[in-house]
Amino acid sequence: MGKALIAFYSRADENYLNGRIQKLKTGNTEVAAGILQKLTGADLFRIEQKQPYPEDYNECIEQARRDQEEDARPELSEWPESISGYDVIYLGYPNYWSTMPMAVFTFLEHFDFGGKTIKPFCTHEGSGMGRSLRDIKKLCPTAEVEDGLAIRGGDAKNAEDVFREWI
Repeated sequence: MGKALIAFYSRADENYLNGRIQKLKTGNTEVAAGILQKLTGADLFRIEQKQPYPEDYNECIEQARRDQEEDARPELSEWPESISGYDVIYLGYPNYWSTMPMAVFTFLEHFDFGGKTIKPFCTHEGSGMGRSLRDIKKLCPTAEVEDGLAIRGGDAKNAEDVFREWI
């Protein structure tokens, strides 16, 4: 396997975790991406919206739902200079309304993933990968999209063995 990039979207602040809303200093997907980086040595890139979602969990999920209904493409605060030097893209995101946050759609539509392998991983609280694999394949038809790894958000900090097996 060639050079790898871990591109991930994560959100701290209020999150639904283990059956209740909790304030997180670090989002679950960022925790998972850090474990994956430790295991692979891949470069990290955080996908961030220029205008972040509200800190309040209920306001956040409502905005995320509206963005999805409107097929929005939120502007990102920054971009990797290029992805041409990477053969493998680990793509991490939380499950928002059965798929990826719309900022991840923005990221995927920005680059040509032809000839690249995309290995998606997602954090969730019971909804698994949802339809995100189908969405990635639709957005990146010339990439090889491998089976994804769904990690329960509350288990992200203990996912090293799961990641090791998946890699």
